[in-house]
This record gives sequence, C-alpha cells and structure tokens, in this order.
Amino acid sequence: MADSVIEVQGLHKQYGEVEAVRGIDLNIERGEVFALLGPNGAGKTTTVEILEGHRTRSAGQVRVLGFDPERNEVALKQRTGIVLQRTGLEPYLTVAETIDMFRGYYPQPLPLDEVLEVVGLKDQRTQRVRRLSGGQQRRLDVAVGLAGDPELLFLDEPTTGFDPTARRGAWTMIRNLRERGKTILLTTHYLDEAQELADRVAIMMNGEIVAEDTPSQLVSADSHTSIRFRIPEEAQLPGKFELQTDESGQVEIRTTNLTQDLHTLTSWAIAEEVSLTDLTVSRLSLEEVFLQLTDKFAEKRENSS
Repeated sequence: MADSVIEVQGLHKQYGEVEAVRGIDLNIERGEVFALLGPNGAGKTTTVEILEGHRTRSAGQVRVLGFDPERNEVALKQRTGIVLQRTGLEPYLTVAETIDMFRGYYPQPLPLDEVLEVVGLKDQRTQRVRRLSGGQQRRLDVAVGLAGDPELLFLDEPTTGFDPTARRGAWTMIRNLRERGKTILLTTHYLDEAQELADRVAIMMNGEIVAEDTPSQLVSADSHTSIRFRIPEEAQLPGKFELQTDESGQVEIRTTNLTQDLHTLTSWAIAEEVSLTDLTVSRLSLEEVFLQLTDKFAEKRENSS
C-alpha cells in the first residue's frame, strides 16, 4: 500500500523449540499512532526488534519505509528514530549539547529549537542531564530519537515509572509528534495510555495477534455497560442481577439493557431507602477488554492442552 510505513506478512520468529512470533500480519499507515500491546512474553518485543533491524526473522516478509530492516541499511536508519526503555546519555552535557551531538549524526536533522519545542524542554536547554527529573530525562530520550527528523519513531514504554502529571505531559508530547506527521509505533503496559493516544491497537498473546482495531471499536465490540456503586452489606439487591464485587466492596452490574436495568435498580433503592453510593455508569475500558481477551485466550489454551 502506498501509505504504508510498516508492512508485515506471515512473520515468524523461532528460538530453538520456542516459537515467539507465530505468523503475524501488520500494516501501519503513515501518520498514525499504532500501539502494540500484550502481556510479558507475548512476542511484542521480539516483533518490534525485528522491525527495528535489531533481530533477524525466521520467516515472513517485513518492509519498513520500503526497506527490509534485516539488511541494516543506512538509508533506513536515517529515516527512523528509536526510543528505548533505558538510555545512557552523558550526564554532564547540557540538554542542548546532547541533542546537538545526535543531530550531527544525520544529514538533515531537525533544528535544535524545533526539537526542544516538540518535547517541551525549552526551559531546560542549558541544564545538565544529571539535573533533569525522571520525566524530563525521558523527554530528552525522545528528543534524541527525533534529532534526525525521522518519519517513523519507535517508542518503547515511554512513560514507565512516571507520576500522573509527567504522564499527561508525555501524552501531550506524543500528540505533538502526531500533529507533525510522524508515524509512531508505541509499546506500553498502560492500557489507558493506548486508549488515549493510539489510532489503532493490536493485542498480542503467545506470539499471535488476537485483536486489532481502533480502541473505540474494540471497546464497542462488547455490548455490555458497567454500573458500579456501593450499598450497605445487609442490603439485598433484586435477584435478577448478576453481581461482581471487588476488593473494596464496590458492586458491579454488567448489562446489555442499561435503561431498564438502571430503572429497576434505582426504583428498588428508592423503595428500600437504600443509598447507591459512588454510582457510576460506563462502557468497558480498553483495559477491561484486554483482560477479557487474556482470560479467554488462557481458557482456550487450557482446554486445548
């Protein structure tokens, strides 16, 4: 496809007797944020390392910006940026010096001021790396990945260990990158992050892609709505409801007939003079869909063994 940045067909990766990636297909389009999700050991890290050119495949076809990453061509490296979970930047250089050093490795780098603007480090340009906060250091990691003005950016767990404020700042940064036309392949364990940022997501389990779509479509595929609330322990809800109770004592009802069931619930509460504390009504989140898929996949494997 003309607008495809990454094309993968029938990708396999074998380590001895272990098949880490089992014939997956992927197509990532220009300008989108694509999140690759999955539990530990699902095969997503191996997949991304193959796309980056850091690992060879056992079988299948892979094209990244029209190149085979396995050939390790300079022309591809100049058009991609990689932000790993951990980097080893020189602690005594300033932010500007660090970015400029990496800009010097590319024939047509982004201007320094533009990089600082995108990642939100303008006020820290003269600050030494060792003086940066954790969130600022992660922004600098992204700045280094952006130095060569890449078309494609690999972001590996960009907000791991961040506090809520730093995470929101990182989300703004990623949105800035998308607005500038960058294609982003994002891996994250934070499902709310993927739901907030990604145009599309793929969920991997045991080396296979078990679901792929926009976050909203994955969530809407489950027709249930969740009603959550708290009631006194002695209260007895109408018998028609199937209940789940979490560790904090919050009751959950999942329904496909929201209007009728909410009416039944509130009418009962009024008649019995019971307070429905912390009452919320919501569709399932991407995290809940992910957990459902994980449970179904584990049950399928158990039944087939």
